Amino acid sequence: MKPITVLIAEDHTIVREGLRQMLSGEKDLQVVGEALDGRLAVALSRKLSPDVVLMDIAMPLLNGLEATRQILKANPAQRVLVLSAHCDDAYLQSAVEAGAKGFLLKQSSTHELCDGIRAVNQGKTFFSSTVARRLEQLYPRRSDREGVVTKDAVKLTSREMETLQLIAEGKANKEIASDLGIGIKTVEKHREHLMKKLNLRDTAGITRYAISAGIIESSVQLTVV
Repeated sequence: MKPITVLIAEDHTIVREGLRQMLSGEKDLQVVGEALDGRLAVALSRKLSPDVVLMDIAMPLLNGLEATRQILKANPAQRVLVLSAHCDDAYLQSAVEAGAKGFLLKQSSTHELCDGIRAVNQGKTFFSSTVARRLEQLYPRRSDREGVVTKDAVKLTSREMETLQLIAEGKANKEIASDLGIGIKTVEKHREHLMKKLNLRDTAGITRYAISAGIIESSVQLTVV
């Protein structure tokens, strides 16, 4: 039987190595690639076409939520299982809206992790018990998480989301332009558009929004405020 291929997207080396070691003991699971940031996760998912992407949320250059959106836009057949240290409502809601099929906490056991990978590979949803309880409170009208109707949200383009994250991470326009391979004036235009859409006035407001939306972890705020 062909093993389920898995791409691990996690920026912490020790965690990434631990996940690979955990999965290596399962005969039906095969790690085919590792990504240390969201942008690389998107590139490797297109190159390697893994069955399941095991996705961290808070990663540099491109967070796991936007990476999930881009991966599924390019290949809706791929499955994304989010693995996060946080169970905040913003993270859960954003992950579901991005199209993730499951959400596990990093405190989960090896058994639960492997079961989650197998479940989402079959097209099922899989949430750890703690996460499932939070989702029931967020979406009381639906129990299967499919076709969730959420409150109206401001829609940013993928490029605006990338720009927003890099601004929140404390990068200057010149650095953002270099990271994204675009001109400084284009960065300024993206910044202007996203601030107008979100009704924000300054970088501090962008950072607060990024944290509240689960785009970056609150610890990042210490480096940019």
